Amino acid sequence: MSLLLLPQPSTFRSPVTAVSAAALPLFSAVTPPRRRTLAPKPPLSISPPTTVPSSNAIPPKKVLVPIGLGTEEMEAVILIHVLRRAGADVTVASVEPQLQVEAAKGIKLVADTDISTCSDEIFDLVALPGGMPGSARLRDCDVLRKITCKQAEENRLYGAICAAPAVTLLPWGLLKKKKITCHPAFYDKLPTFWAVKSNLQVSRGLTTSRGPGTTYQFALSLAEQLFGESIAKEVAELLLMRMDDDNAAKKEFNKVEWSVGHHTPSVLVPIAHGSEEIEVVTLVDILRRAKANVIVASVEKSLEVLASQGTKIVADILIGDAQESAYDLVILPGGTAGAQRLSKSRILKKLLKEQSSAGRIYGALCSSLAILHKQGLLKDKRSTAHPSFKDKLKDETISCAKVVIDGNLITSEGLATVTDFALAIVSKLFGNGRARSVAEGLVFEYPKK
Repeated sequence: MSLLLLPQPSTFRSPVTAVSAAALPLFSAVTPPRRRTLAPKPPLSISPPTTVPSSNAIPPKKVLVPIGLGTEEMEAVILIHVLRRAGADVTVASVEPQLQVEAAKGIKLVADTDISTCSDEIFDLVALPGGMPGSARLRDCDVLRKITCKQAEENRLYGAICAAPAVTLLPWGLLKKKKITCHPAFYDKLPTFWAVKSNLQVSRGLTTSRGPGTTYQFALSLAEQLFGESIAKEVAELLLMRMDDDNAAKKEFNKVEWSVGHHTPSVLVPIAHGSEEIEVVTLVDILRRAKANVIVASVEKSLEVLASQGTKIVADILIGDAQESAYDLVILPGGTAGAQRLSKSRILKKLLKEQSSAGRIYGALCSSLAILHKQGLLKDKRSTAHPSFKDKLKDETISCAKVVIDGNLITSEGLATVTDFALAIVSKLFGNGRARSVAEGLVFEYPKK
């Protein structure tokens, strides 16, 4: 299995990628990068992770990611996750009166601070996630407008994705004489001469992108502009962003229909401190787009969970309340620390055992396959896992694919492959047509096989 070193635009499931003539090649740094190591994963605590400066005491790059009611959760969380992995000091700021914000598909995120506390800060990058009405909420925040306009005036980096270029930056006058792109649904709002139909566009300090399905590309481009090519490569490898190789997007064995009758499929997603936020949020976002009823349950004593890269997610219910219902699917997100904490939940173990005994669907991402393994739920099944965990599952049959389905079991390598995983679930539950429609809304190139 070959991991991505420096992805070309097409390898990010992007049919077209363009960069303006004034910009350097994709992921090229605006200033000569200083070599630094990736920040370690944060300890489990109630505060977000901090980046430890390298031995030569270079101050960390400061990034602002604002969020508001209706912000696209995939875009916000992938941005935060990727940039923190790269070593950035990322501040998540709410433009709402409260820190807890309900995103576009119902995920509840908790910001680090109120936007008003950021007005006198100097940021190396201001990155705006999209979503509606999230982009409009950002547009109407006067503090954020002043921060972003000052960012542009002083020639520091800023970026926007999805609806935000057209809905937020355009009214602020920050798209003048710059090549820009945005989500196809808002493309006609852009100035015709400067609009480009590409998944990523870098133009003199401004970086724009199209939607949830292009956010990895967007975030890695910003990471390279901040830290340089080598750091972007390392982060891409950690995220399992691959060049085209022999690994299929999906393999299926012992095919059965995932029939749930005529009711709306119900999905339980248990989470814990240390769960991988991009897996949790992408899975929930995509399944809710497909009209599944998704319940996020915390195995902790509180609803609020601190994920692997410091994102704070508020679950819908506690796991104790989840046992009152039966679910068509139970899906475990990964994250080493998160999987360990999930494995200690007696209620979750009971739910998984009942799920298997009843012939209902269950699955896991990344390191959480270890939970299924310990309960004997992988016996005589084909599966896949994060590369670092495959050797630990020697007794099981591991297949070389991003996603493996065996009867009522579905597994994935995790991280960036979670989009393929979630769309595979949509295809099994609702059909290939709906999966393709959801992928189109994400601006994600749906696998042909």
